[in-house]
Amino acid sequence: MPAFIAPAPDSFLREKQVLVTVGLGRSSIWSFSNPRSRYYDPSFPKPVKLGARAVAWRASEIFAWVASRRAFK
Repeated sequence: MPAFIAPAPDSFLREKQVLVTVGLGRSSIWSFSNPRSRYYDPSFPKPVKLGARAVAWRASEIFAWVASRRAFK
């Protein structure tokens, strides 16, 4: 059984799913999202607030970002 099954592109990914999809650590994705960080990447998808303590990312944006990173290699 696979450890991760890709969701539909129009769905949301929670933090753990984003970590598995992009292959980075938690601090990296938050550094990419923080304009004050020296590692800020304006092309990295912005998180969407789902509630008071819940955020997610649009799956289509994460998949597009991963594809764009692979194009550089």
